[in-house]
Amino acid sequence: MENLRRSKGDVSWFIHDRFGLFIHWGLYALAARHEWVKQREEIPEEKYDIYFRHFNPDLYDPELWARLAANAGMKYFVVTTKHHEGFCLWDSQYTDYKAPRTLAGRDLLKPMVEAFRKQGLRVGFYHSLIDWHHPDFVIDDLHVLRNHPDREKLNEKRNQQRYIEYLHNQVRELLTRFGQVDIFWFDFSYPARQAGRPTSWVGKGREDWNSEELVKLVRNLQPKILLNDRLDWPEDWDIKTPEQTMPREWVRVDGVPVVWEACHTFSGSWGYHRDEASWKSLEQLIGLLIEAVSKGGNFLLNVGPTGRGEFDERAVSRLEGIGNWMRRHSRSIYGCTQAPAEFTAPANCRLTYNPKTNCLYVHILAWPFRHLHLDGYGQRVEYAQLLHDASEVKIDRNQKKPEDITLELPVVKPNVTIPVVELFLK
Repeated sequence: MENLRRSKGDVSWFIHDRFGLFIHWGLYALAARHEWVKQREEIPEEKYDIYFRHFNPDLYDPELWARLAANAGMKYFVVTTKHHEGFCLWDSQYTDYKAPRTLAGRDLLKPMVEAFRKQGLRVGFYHSLIDWHHPDFVIDDLHVLRNHPDREKLNEKRNQQRYIEYLHNQVRELLTRFGQVDIFWFDFSYPARQAGRPTSWVGKGREDWNSEELVKLVRNLQPKILLNDRLDWPEDWDIKTPEQTMPREWVRVDGVPVVWEACHTFSGSWGYHRDEASWKSLEQLIGLLIEAVSKGGNFLLNVGPTGRGEFDERAVSRLEGIGNWMRRHSRSIYGCTQAPAEFTAPANCRLTYNPKTNCLYVHILAWPFRHLHLDGYGQRVEYAQLLHDASEVKIDRNQKKPEDITLELPVVKPNVTIPVVELFLK
């Protein structure tokens, strides 16, 4: 087990639960071709407004969303209260660019929070620092209007300080209207000084959000909350958030292991993308969850609901498949972490370990023929079984090398996506 960097928020539940649902939902669901469609295609406000006028999620059923997440084994969710386009899901008093002003005609966030809490999931809010809609957000090199011929003239009327006030006021709303919020997921800072960017590049960093005061606001309003690491404020954060990648090992900062969470999509986009075909298989998704836990991390899996308010059939299929696996294998995920250093994973396997039960889990990614060799495990293993059905796995103990053992597996792979052997340690 690793000695983790101390966090200000309550990470105890987070490092136990391990698995959450990310939800990216906004006006971009109608475009259905990536949540950054406004920026990528440089769509001006007057044209993007068509999505605002036609946003009508008449099939939105947050209780169904919550059941799908709970049945998949997810223990918390994080939803985009506002993405970079600036559209808000809740009834904010600081803007008219919000769900109640669309054909939806109501606050969409409150019933979602209530539904997920009812299913026992903890609540997380993603909130964009960026806002391409707000008239005071200064145009920079990531903005929709970055290539506008009158960019400098347009910026003369913009006041980033007024935008900061707007940002802080909305965060205050979110942290005072919805009860206990367990995670606040800001996204994102992009200062010019970041490595790999030319010195002439114009971005935004901590000064443009007043990150120091923003963190103080969040901590004062919700002392137990967990903060991510995207405010360009290295003094105060709880969770590192590698995106669309899997670290090679437990994430560290200055050599010290930290609480971390890998966030991933089903395909390549976070928002609903109708024509995207690069969807990960069920086996890939479960493998990512296992790998994150095997390195001491969490896994946050994203869905982009449609413009009518549904999870599309591809997402539902994957969630149901994950739920079938988790129903029989969640013991190898919840409360688990990286295995002690003396245990080396066999080829094509991942290890997780529960320090409270003293059980080691061998996730078999490629089914071997009959034998699984566990070198160096011999003195530690008392009993072995397949986790999905609790059927005994016989242990062949090497008389000449008692430190090595061999598990005698069935010839045919069990009918589960990724089989797991549960080892009870002495």
